[in-house]
Amino acid sequence: MKNTEVVHGTVATGFEPVRDAFHRNFAQGAEVGAGLAVYQHGELVVDLWGGCADPGSRRPWERDTIAALASTTKTFAAGALLLLVERGQVDLDAPVARYWPEFAQNGKGEITVRVLLSHRAGLPSMEARPVTWEDLRDWTPITDTLAAAAPEWPPGTAHGYHGITIGHLIGEIVRRVSGTSLSAFFDREISTPLGGLDCYIRVPDAELPRMATMVVPDAEQVSLGMDVPELADMAQALSDPTSLTYRAMFGSIAIGWDAANDPSTYRVESPSMDGVASAPSLARYFAALIGEVDGVRLLSPRLVDQARRPHADGIDEILRVRTSWGLGFALPGGPMWPAPEEITGLFGHGGATGSFAFADPERGLAFAYVPNRGSELLEGGDFRVRRLIEAVYEGRR
Repeated sequence: MKNTEVVHGTVATGFEPVRDAFHRNFAQGAEVGAGLAVYQHGELVVDLWGGCADPGSRRPWERDTIAALASTTKTFAAGALLLLVERGQVDLDAPVARYWPEFAQNGKGEITVRVLLSHRAGLPSMEARPVTWEDLRDWTPITDTLAAAAPEWPPGTAHGYHGITIGHLIGEIVRRVSGTSLSAFFDREISTPLGGLDCYIRVPDAELPRMATMVVPDAEQVSLGMDVPELADMAQALSDPTSLTYRAMFGSIAIGWDAANDPSTYRVESPSMDGVASAPSLARYFAALIGEVDGVRLLSPRLVDQARRPHADGIDEILRVRTSWGLGFALPGGPMWPAPEEITGLFGHGGATGSFAFADPERGLAFAYVPNRGSELLEGGDFRVRRLIEAVYEGRR
């Protein structure tokens, strides 16, 4: 049934096509509820929301509604570590073991921070100890398992999406260097200086009532979403329990989609997959990565250029499609990236909840889309967000 809820919010002159595209997603029945925000040169130019935060109770989506991000959460971990690089506390080309000595086990002593951030470390799997809620709560069972693991390929020679593991790999470096948890570091050093962002790696209990209810695609919808020629190799690998793809994704986690609306999922520190944000705050975070927002800038232009430079590009050992990776961020290229590929220089990330965020330093743009209808695709990037991004760039290419 088509969702014809009124779209709320404002757009600056010249961004009217974005409002039209956002409304069209609802009118065509593609959305349940969603928020969309865009910054340009540190100013909020698109601030839209609409639909239902909870379709059962018909609770409306508000401007400050927060929703699950899935893998877009990884950008919080990446930003935290890059902030330590910016401050000179972490060297991108130093071994991870300099900051986390136990990581050197099983031939990993030479893996650098740069190699790890670009998904080239060869540590995508938690099959030896599939992640549970208790492990996420306790943190160290996951990092101890990763420290003891042997790489799946010679580090630095190939790349593969560390979908379940990258948040803890990054987060443990942050924890060792800063002396505090990743979520506490993000809150203190990023969220608070930016005015108190509604961006959470671990959601405080007081904020949970503002969360949107996720609408999870059923098996038939997921099957249709994966029935894309470019995803054929990934779909085949996901059906083979012996494949690295399966072991790194389904075989690495003992928590299913049924946990998407369980509050306990968001009370733990799960930086690869269970962060939460509102669209305005997520866009504000990305805007501060590339420029000043009310006097706060997180990363220098030089470090931003490194973060968005391709460090790995080609067929991904896990996703079995072309992917391109910078330093902790996905880059344009391949079917998992929803923006037109001719728009280069961007960096961001998407998630299976349908969320997507990116920054465009050349044009001073920061984009954040946060819905509550999950994507049919494994890592998001479906037509809803592509339509919105194309509208942002109408007349700006």
